[in-house]
Amino acid sequence: MSVPAIGNTIHNFTRPATGNQDLSLSNFQGKNVVLYFYPKDNTPGCTTEGGDFRDSIKQFEKANTVILGVSRDNIRKHENFKSKQAYPFELLSDEDESLCKQFDVIKLKKLYGKEYLGIERSTFLIDGNGVLIREWRKVKVKGHVAEVLSAVQNLS
Repeated sequence: MSVPAIGNTIHNFTRPATGNQDLSLSNFQGKNVVLYFYPKDNTPGCTTEGGDFRDSIKQFEKANTVILGVSRDNIRKHENFKSKQAYPFELLSDEDESLCKQFDVIKLKKLYGKEYLGIERSTFLIDGNGVLIREWRKVKVKGHVAEVLSAVQNLS
C-alpha cells in the first residue's frame, strides 16, 4: 500500500476506538476528518495538542469536521487519557501500527542519544469523499490546531 498523496482517496481503515467501538473512515462519509497522530498519551505535547483540539471542537463541528486522535497506546490508556482531559472526540488505538504505516508516520527518533522508532506528530485533513486534501508532518504543537482549523474553514 502506498503512502497517501494529496488529491488521492484514502483506503478505508477500521481501528478500535474509545467508547468501546471500532471506527472506520467510512463512518464519516460526508464529513471532513482531521486525523492527527501523536506519540503517547499523557505526555506534555500530546496533552496540549489534544487540549487545543478540544478547545476548538465547536468551530470544527460548525465546519462539518470530525477530530480523531491516533497513537499506539491501547484502548484502556486512551479511555483514561480521554476522560482525564475531557476530550470530546474519539481516540483510535493503533497498537499494531497498521494505520501509522498506512500514513507513513513511524520514523526514527532520538531521545537522550538513543534512537528508536516512534510516531512523528502528523495531521491529515480528509474531505467528506475520503480524499486527502492537506497534510502536516513534523508538527510543532504551538499554533498547529489554529492552522488546521483555518484550513478546514477555508474549504469550499
